[in-house]
Amino acid sequence: MAGISKSETLNRLSEKTGLAKKQVATVLEELAMLAYKEARNGFTFPGVGKLVVVDRKARMGRNPATGEAISIPAKRVLKFRIAKQAKDSVLAKRTK
Repeated sequence: MAGISKSETLNRLSEKTGLAKKQVATVLEELAMLAYKEARNGFTFPGVGKLVVVDRKARMGRNPATGEAISIPAKRVLKFRIAKQAKDSVLAKRTK
């Protein structure tokens, strides 16, 4: 099952808010740009989740093709942590 497309998202938000699709698209684009700019410091999207930068430790892994042990270096990664409200909303619907 695929999620809804960008155009469907724009349609639904446009109908719900009474704004033109172009206005809704501009708001979503600005929200994305703000998230990119502020992600280093943590960016919260209320009710959905937040972007956080996490330092991963160096670790050992395996090459899946050969089975050879390899060293994976430490690095910084960007993660999205889902808000409790969003988790509860989605999981509550599945446990009918």
